Amino acid sequence: MNALILIDVQKAIDHPKWGRRGNPHAEANIARLLAAWRAKGWPVIHIRHDSIDPVSPYRPGQALHAFKDEVMPLGSETVFGKNTNNAFVGTGLEALLKANGVAALVIAGVLTQHSVDTSARMAASLGFNVTVVSDATAATDVTDLGGRVWPAEDVQALTLAHLAADYAAVATTQTLLASF
Repeated sequence: MNALILIDVQKAIDHPKWGRRGNPHAEANIARLLAAWRAKGWPVIHIRHDSIDPVSPYRPGQALHAFKDEVMPLGSETVFGKNTNNAFVGTGLEALLKANGVAALVIAGVLTQHSVDTSARMAASLGFNVTVVSDATAATDVTDLGGRVWPAEDVQALTLAHLAADYAAVATTQTLLASF
């Protein structure tokens, strides 16, 4: 059974703090995946970042902490709050998946180079078959230690390449949906 894991698809990702973001269509593709999963009756798990940083846009108790409208969880869908960059740390995610016989995960969300990458690597290390959806994830520009700015598109491509090398299959929304 495939579970869809949606990571940090909250209004906070639009805060200017994150800088320029690539893939402006990520949320539309996430919504397409979500609709397909709901139509099949397959498990959907929403991961919400509950930052403990008092100045974070992901801090609970403020408007930007909310899920984006296009991926708003239904009452029947599981939501786990996390305060690290890993959907498995401090949550009941692994136990829930194993208790329900879930062996394969499809991961979408933001940011590719942060929580998506970390969670996908952890999932693979725990023995799950992982697919990361390339156009249902998004990265931001990153400035390296030498001051060079790496465009979001390059960060996205490199992060996905690292994941594909050892941790996950990488697929597009259309390819994944066509495989059902």
